Amino acid sequence: MTKPDILQVGYYPEWDQVPLDAAFTMHKYFEAEDKAAFLEKVGPSIKGIATRGELGADQAMLDACPNLEVVSVYGVGYDSVDVATCTARGIHVTNTPDVLTNDVADLGVAMMLAQSRGMIGASQWVRDGSWNSKGLYPLQSRVWGKKVGVLGLGRIGFEVAKRLAGFDLEIAYSDVSAKDYAPDWTFIQDPIALAEHADFLFVTLAASAETRHIVNADVLNALGPNGMVINISRAANIDEEALLTALENKTLGAAALDVFEGEPALNPRFLALDNVMVQPHHASGTYETRKAMGKLVHDNLVAHFANQPLLTKVN
Repeated sequence: MTKPDILQVGYYPEWDQVPLDAAFTMHKYFEAEDKAAFLEKVGPSIKGIATRGELGADQAMLDACPNLEVVSVYGVGYDSVDVATCTARGIHVTNTPDVLTNDVADLGVAMMLAQSRGMIGASQWVRDGSWNSKGLYPLQSRVWGKKVGVLGLGRIGFEVAKRLAGFDLEIAYSDVSAKDYAPDWTFIQDPIALAEHADFLFVTLAASAETRHIVNADVLNALGPNGMVINISRAANIDEEALLTALENKTLGAAALDVFEGEPALNPRFLALDNVMVQPHHASGTYETRKAMGKLVHDNLVAHFANQPLLTKVN
């Protein structure tokens, strides 16, 4: 039996690659030196695309694959996939939600704690001998008992709020509407009003054209010189230029970020700041979760070509 041809946009670990190779004919786009020529050659045979959330599948890639049936995304975010074109052409899109929710929430809370208590700097204080030569590390800010705003109370936002409830934080959230599964938390629909309420603002909403730069200069100013923004969603949800200016001018207290525009080549202005924690987009970066994500990419493709219901359909 002929195996379906799949365009593989990016690298996958061996534990994902082996079962994909066994089930499909994988065409490794990421290894091609001349990618346009590669697409021109293999595109007509491609029935599926296996990609990563940050790599996606744009209009040109879709156009090069006229017989495409399904796009399986390794990641919860699919904003880099041209979903509108896929939908118009009857191409199914899947992603990998739920399996990474708890890890992403864990990292967000960990970043808040580490940045508030200066843990990275404190570790260096010990390692470079400053504790011995200079004495106690400078005082930091507490977390417990403060106010948190969660911008987007979807899967990840809900898990963040659940964790923060254990720190006796006063929790508010913003979404398109109040959620009946969050009766004990305050609904504040306007992002500016949410930021005014909060000491910590978690950005956890899905990225779309409507949410681009939803955290803008006005939101950051409302959060204020003692506030912190934590982004574990997509870089596009924050106006990065406004964020950098607010951090540099200290009109915003601090930031903890796992995502950046143009990553991994982030704006060097971030590296000159001592009031921002930077992480290499690894919120889902545990062995357990990455294996579960890879399995879901594989299983969605298998389900499609077996004419079975897709496990995590987007469109």
